[in-house]
Amino acid sequence: MDGRNRENIKVGINVSIVLKQDQKSGNTEGIVQDILTSSKYHPHGIKVRLTTGEVGRVKTIK
Repeated sequence: MDGRNRENIKVGINVSIVLKQDQKSGNTEGIVQDILTSSKYHPHGIKVRLTTGEVGRVKTIK
C-alpha cells in the first residue's frame, strides 16, 4: 500500500520508512507509534514515529 495517504496509516501497523539521513540509501521497518503529519496527503509520504523512536516518511505499508 501507498504511504502518501494518511487514511491508510494507523497506529500499530507495520511499515517501511525512509529516515531523513538515509534518503538515498535505504528503508527501515517498524511499527507506527505516532502519526506526525496532520494533512491527509503528502507527496513524499506521511511522517511517522516508530516504536523504536525513529522518525521518517512512510514508503510502503506491510
